[in-house]
Amino acid sequence: MHTLNLGILAHVDAGKTSLTERLLHTAGVIDEIGSVDDGSTQTDSLALERQRGITIKSAVVSFVLDDVTVNLIDTPGHPDFIAEVERVLNVLDGAVLVVSAVEGVQAQTRVLMRTLRRLRIPTLVFVNKIDRRGAREKGVLRALTERLSAPVVPMGRTEGLGTPEAHFVARTVPSALDVLADHDDALLSAYVEDAVSHDRLHSALVTQTRKALVHPAYFGSAITGAGVDALICGIRELLPAAGGAPDEPFSATVFKVERGPAGEKVAYARMFTGMLRIRDRVPFGDGRAEGRVTAISVFDHGKDVRDDVLPAGRIGKLWGLADIRIGDDIGVPRKAYEHFFAPPTLETVVVPGPGVDTGSLHLALTRLAEQDPLIDLRHDEVRQETSVSLYGEVQKEVVQATLADEFALAVTFRETTPLCIERPVGTGAAVEFNKKDPNPFLATVGLRVDPAPVGSGVDFRLEVELGSMPYAFFKAVQDTVRETLGQGLHGWEVTDCTVTMTHSGYSPRQSHAHQGFDKSMSSTGADFRGLTPLVLIEALRRAGTRVHEPMHSFRIEAPADTLGALLPVLAAVRAVPETTETRGTVCILEGVVPAALVHTLEQQLPGPTRGEGELESIFGHYAPVSGGSVPQRPRTDHNPLNRKEYLLNVTRRVGG
Repeated sequence: MHTLNLGILAHVDAGKTSLTERLLHTAGVIDEIGSVDDGSTQTDSLALERQRGITIKSAVVSFVLDDVTVNLIDTPGHPDFIAEVERVLNVLDGAVLVVSAVEGVQAQTRVLMRTLRRLRIPTLVFVNKIDRRGAREKGVLRALTERLSAPVVPMGRTEGLGTPEAHFVARTVPSALDVLADHDDALLSAYVEDAVSHDRLHSALVTQTRKALVHPAYFGSAITGAGVDALICGIRELLPAAGGAPDEPFSATVFKVERGPAGEKVAYARMFTGMLRIRDRVPFGDGRAEGRVTAISVFDHGKDVRDDVLPAGRIGKLWGLADIRIGDDIGVPRKAYEHFFAPPTLETVVVPGPGVDTGSLHLALTRLAEQDPLIDLRHDEVRQETSVSLYGEVQKEVVQATLADEFALAVTFRETTPLCIERPVGTGAAVEFNKKDPNPFLATVGLRVDPAPVGSGVDFRLEVELGSMPYAFFKAVQDTVRETLGQGLHGWEVTDCTVTMTHSGYSPRQSHAHQGFDKSMSSTGADFRGLTPLVLIEALRRAGTRVHEPMHSFRIEAPADTLGALLPVLAAVRAVPETTETRGTVCILEGVVPAALVHTLEQQLPGPTRGEGELESIFGHYAPVSGGSVPQRPRTDHNPLNRKEYLLNVTRRVGG
């Protein structure tokens, strides 16, 4: 028996949780199929998920299909919770992408398929809801090929489409051979010679699916069960088994962290190689901290059960690793944790309600951030305010409800604002020398800031000899540079730049006879950590920075005769159409819109389009803020822009 770690992904409301219920029922794990509307599904276990009828957190459930043990991971469909999907992608052997036969390809469908293809994750497509009025077959297949740019292999045809009796007839259709032959020259030759056997065709289908070259497509209904048997056959035969040698050193990746009943951390991990046992001491994370595994549970027949060992290929829950974080490697490190989707582009301040203690609120938000690292917390000690980064308004509502339900904390939010960035516009350099006024620190630090290509992040380099002073001082400068760049001249994160250390110097360790270390005459790491922000901010000031705001790429489909009414709405939200195309009675506009105004556009779109307009939007890029005042972000550091204030906060040795 082999293992398959399978992800179920979809646009919101495509029916992926219902499909999970149907698969569990068919496999004999549950006796009755739960309902999303009734809040009785297996994988939506949070009270908030049951109330809202949406998946918020990924959930794992296991079942057996003949000789295959499937660890199925149900993921959120709403784009506000894309971070949950991102973490799951790191541990999958295969995926099922669910598409509605009524709504067809939607915004999140495109985002997910692009990512699955880029990561080369073998993926089957399940077109759900064929029993619903308005269900389509040819139109959806065409959209899968054209809008997803994905080679789709139809695995049969539907009968009774759009009725409660709709069902799926599995068979090889002529177009399947055309798709497969595009990736197999030998098959193409046999095709031309009319010598393609069923076994040859099936072999090509298995090979190309497992290489993520093609995507078999099944039609059905999670509610009635139509087409599900054919899908199960595809899962069993076409998707690859989990790899990993049990006799190699153990290596695992953590994709989810939650808190147990007693507040203890519980890590969900995928074992790639080796074997993990209770009481093993394991290194994990970037700092290679160590912890002892105190308990293990594995997923089996719809439940997680305690076990003594977690073998290669399996997914399990681990106890005892108090400092574990999402994305950490356990044991032998694998490749660096990748971000496949854009980071959050919005931010809001959490406002405590009457009687809510700010310390308790900050602790609760920290707990939420443990479970979702892309909910970045930013605490302002002076104003006693905490900001959270977000993907959208629904996520904000969920944070509010979670704080109320799980922590009994009532909060509201300030207006959502965009998360901007700063980029240097030129080159700037600054230096302060040890024992020279106005430098009160026993350190010499010189830094130069240069612009770097868009998307390159931050690079730290040395133009001084590494042996010119203790390595710990260089490390203090490098770490402080990265920390300081979190808040630039206008308070936003500074990125796409190279910071070069041009000068260095220190006071060697001094001591007196019969006495110990004389700190007042000797450099310490604190001197370099204290001086670096002043030097770096001065270099940034001389280089200059420009604030960039996040922009989304949008696609709107609307009736062609509503274009005249739609254009003023787009102009009002600073949306810029870049292409306009008319297909029959439908007009398609593509362009860019500020991320901060996407929600406004969603709200205003139904009016001018008679409720028929459809909007897709995903993060595109950052663009310079144009017109009006430059957005400022309140600082939460000691403000190196104000030297006197900074020195008063950082040291008692106040300089000029």
